[in-house]
Amino acid sequence: MSNMANQLVIAERDEVARAIRLLLATPLISAGVSAEAFDLVRRRREPVAKWFDYYCGWSLVVEPRLGYARLAKVRVAGDATRPARRHRTGRAPFDRRRYTLLCVVAAELLGVAVTTIGLLADRVVQASAADLALPAFDTSSRAERMAFVDALRLLESVGAVEVVDGATESFVDSVAAKVLYRVDATLVMRLLAAPVGASQVAVPAEEVPLRFPDLLTGLSRERRYGDADEPVSEVQRNLRLRHSVFRKLVDDPVVHRDELTPAERAYLSSPTGGQLLRRAAEQAGFLVEERAEGVMLVDPDGLATDTRFPDDSGTAKVAALLLLDPLTAAPGPVAVEQLHAEADALLSRFPKWAKGYRGEEGAVRLVADALDVLRAFQLVRVDDGVVRARPAAARYAVTRTSTDEDQP
Repeated sequence: MSNMANQLVIAERDEVARAIRLLLATPLISAGVSAEAFDLVRRRREPVAKWFDYYCGWSLVVEPRLGYARLAKVRVAGDATRPARRHRTGRAPFDRRRYTLLCVVAAELLGVAVTTIGLLADRVVQASAADLALPAFDTSSRAERMAFVDALRLLESVGAVEVVDGATESFVDSVAAKVLYRVDATLVMRLLAAPVGASQVAVPAEEVPLRFPDLLTGLSRERRYGDADEPVSEVQRNLRLRHSVFRKLVDDPVVHRDELTPAERAYLSSPTGGQLLRRAAEQAGFLVEERAEGVMLVDPDGLATDTRFPDDSGTAKVAALLLLDPLTAAPGPVAVEQLHAEADALLSRFPKWAKGYRGEEGAVRLVADALDVLRAFQLVRVDDGVVRARPAAARYAVTRTSTDEDQP
């Protein structure tokens, strides 16, 4: 093979790996939002689609003419650590009202190619009034208009709606705002990555809270593994094991062995599982960090993650890193009250830091937000007011503290 051919093979391999990691962080890539990323996925869609199908059982749909690529990441898990976030300062997570409005807005957009924000708001008002399970949508309320705008901004961010004229934010201040949208109904339909349509598992609204785990399982049922009421073949069993293990490896910050089922642990520890792990990591550009307690896929370029730790992008993340030191140094579990004292000491030591956590209960709020970060990265477990550091937390422990003049 010539030197030029070698270079082409290496370039293709690197592009496939980059496309895989980009899709893991952003499963919906549109040309209008990220033209370079979409072009890369479009050009390398065949090997990328094969990688996701073989290792994770996830399907990749690339529509070159429509300008989007959608990776349908299916997992039977309710993950509260990765909420949809508002596209405004602070990036606060969506609340129940915003999720409700997002679903209603998406449903109303399916029937139109072009609309205005006023017409869309009217349709949402009518749809809410016609469904007894939905709270009424009141456009006279600024808080309601803001929630409506947050839902629309999220749809804008993925390319499902495009602003032709005006600015969505203007609706917050005035219900008479003029904003014109172009709607990509096909892309709206792709937003829900579920093998089973929601209408097929519909139950009375009052039963949803009680049956939510069963409903989530019903939406995520994949017939390739066999139904629960039917015998599962050895081929289907092995396929399910491979996909379940690799879904966790590529989607979770770290996979602790004690969180795997006995069958998953056996699969990952087997010669076949180990070989596939190394091959998958090499093809996707990951480094494998394997310990007795668990496995982590590390992306040297940071492309495959939607958020990083450690970094200094927020006070809660900085506090989380600093609180890991007493957590990992302790011989056993640490009471949350002990962390309150640690946070109090940090706030006293750095008077110019964490201004949003000053005043009454500031240390309590800082610890709560820091623990949310640590839980999201699976570095701690919190039970009944007691915090236990997970094995992976040791790699982030602080080994050097700042001077009093330094900012944390």
